[in-house]
Amino acid sequence: MSQPLTPAEVARWAAHAGLPLSPDRHDAVAAVAARLHSVVAVLRELDFGDTTPEDVDASL
Repeated sequence: MSQPLTPAEVARWAAHAGLPLSPDRHDAVAAVAARLHSVVAVLRELDFGDTTPEDVDASL
């Protein structure tokens, strides 16, 4: 598992993407990024087997 982004790294990546953040937002954005990373990590572990996109659409 990788280390979560620090607030300073969040600010650097946001600026690199053309989305500068005010300093008071760095901690909050880092926390959201960490949560998203944990959710994506769980989703990557799921075994969907032979489930096709069509199967998912039909169940909705």
